[in-house]
Order: sequence, then structure tokens, then C-alpha cells
Amino acid sequence: MTFLETKLKGCFIIEPAIFHDERGYFMESYNEKKFSQIVGQQVHFVQDNQSFSTKGVLRGLHYQCGEFAQAKLVRVLQGEVLDVAVDIRPDSATYGQYEAVILSAENQKQFFIPRGFAHGFLVLSETATFFYKCDNFYNAASEGGIVYNDANLAIDWKTPLKDLIISSKDIALPTLEKAKKIW
Repeated sequence: MTFLETKLKGCFIIEPAIFHDERGYFMESYNEKKFSQIVGQQVHFVQDNQSFSTKGVLRGLHYQCGEFAQAKLVRVLQGEVLDVAVDIRPDSATYGQYEAVILSAENQKQFFIPRGFAHGFLVLSETATFFYKCDNFYNAASEGGIVYNDANLAIDWKTPLKDLIISSKDIALPTLEKAKKIW
């Protein structure tokens, strides 16, 4: 398992060691000991979530505030997505910057997003099954979000904006400047 830290401190792309043979493959998708040593903190995951979406669906950019902030370990079980994390930590040197990574069932990469980040993804394949682990339980009252097309973030979604399928809730999200503060 290889951990590659991104330009956003604390965000890691994780590439598993995959062992193929005539039966298929085997890989270790999570190991708490290795994970904690590399990431530099103990992360105790308490909730797993899964979604299924079709091509062009954009979900995000979402986060949880205060005591309900969440770190996430995300992956794709089927299909391919563009996964995006935005640094919303007010005192961070990379505040307002984002990292985007292609996650797919084929490349088996995972993306660790610590607390203090907004997260979203866009489905690039015909369909995708997206899976993620959270280190805190969801709390509706602590929910926050940033609109996907915030001009100051200038996220390159790799798809014409007219082709995106976005919930009315996500379209109505504020810009980062006007978003609910995370702490």
C-alpha cells in the first residue's frame, strides 16, 4: 500500500498493492496500523456510506461543522469518478485550494480527506458505486456545503457544466466566502 500526500496537507491518495492470479485478485483496502503511521493520526472510522449514481451526477461539495466534522476515506467499487477535496481550514496555507483525483474500480485508488475539507465527486462512467468511511456520525444540523461552480475555487470538473446532474439542494449551496464556517 502506497500513500502519496497531496499539496493539501493531510490529504492522501492511497494506492493498494494488488495481487493478481488465475482466480482474480486480492488487496488490502484498509489497515489501521499502517494508516495511522502514515497519516500521522489515529482515525477511528464509525460509519460506512455507499451511493450509486449515473454519468454526470455531481454530489457535493459537502462537509460537517464543529464537533460533527468528518474525515473520510473514499473509493469507487464500480465505475469511475472525479473526486474533489477543498481545504476549508481557515488557518491553512492552502485554504480555498482543491485536489482532484480520478478514482475507479480499475485503479482501486482511495482518497483520504481529513476533517476541515469540503468533499464532492462527479461520475465520469455510465454508472458508479461510491463507498466511503467516516470517522464521525452524520448530523443534519451540522451540515455545510459549497456550490460546485464557485468562481474563486475554479474547480475543473473535466465535464461541460451544462452536462452535470445536480440536486436542487447542491445547486443552492453558497460560495466558500459565504459558507457556514467549519469551527
